[in-house]
Amino acid sequence: MTNSRHLIAISVGNTRTQIGRFIDEHLEEVESCDHAAPDAIVEKIAGWSAARATDDPAPLLALASVNDEVADGIIARVEAKLGDTVHRVGDGVPIPVPQQLEPETITGTDRLLNAAAAFRHVRQACIIVDAGTAVTVDFVDGEGTFHGGAIAPGARMQLDALHRGTSALPDVAFRRPEGTGFGRSTAEAMLRGVFVGIRGMVWKLVEEYAETYGAYPMVIATGGDAEILFGDDELVDRVVPGLTLMGIAGSVRAALTVDDADADVRN
Repeated sequence: MTNSRHLIAISVGNTRTQIGRFIDEHLEEVESCDHAAPDAIVEKIAGWSAARATDDPAPLLALASVNDEVADGIIARVEAKLGDTVHRVGDGVPIPVPQQLEPETITGTDRLLNAAAAFRHVRQACIIVDAGTAVTVDFVDGEGTFHGGAIAPGARMQLDALHRGTSALPDVAFRRPEGTGFGRSTAEAMLRGVFVGIRGMVWKLVEEYAETYGAYPMVIATGGDAEILFGDDELVDRVVPGLTLMGIAGSVRAALTVDDADADVRN
């Protein structure tokens, strides 16, 4: 890999792909694209790559995925369009986070990237809540070790299951429920059940993690539904929408540092 102050990170999720443009270590811009529009993803990346000073090197391209079929297609399109290699984090580029898990456990790349990015920025024990297609609530100790956590259906998945699994409940788009207290329509009752259910689950898990750890960790939320669910939640210390992208960028930067050190030793 060649070092570059410009980096484009690509996070392929279960239903959407998020891309971020970094200059040095600062996340300058973020876009989220539907998997059904891969050409839009490629064109955005190409535009970001072209939008640099003429004497600047081409940006590093790095991708991490929890949906390999979609990721393979994006990599093929981007490399064909730009002629540059897309470095795959978690497969070739390691994620710099130690783990204390059951043997043979395979953990989602996004969870490890969130853990690495969160600890890198706060340098203390923390709980990461990722509210997307699924909701994950993971714990990282004060040494930066990932201990795993909990996985539950996300808000939209829960609403879809209520609609598909019953004959009368409507198809409801996720949003914050109106008012407080009772849901006075079927849609509001569904929204309130999902919204309060996820927040209550997170509160209970955070209490259990804190009791097990013996201290109360910082709580960081990320993911597409994080702001709706936790933007006003006193339990959550920070909402960081681009945490997974930061984990991708940090993993690549760490790999570059190792590569540069190895090169110095060989020389």
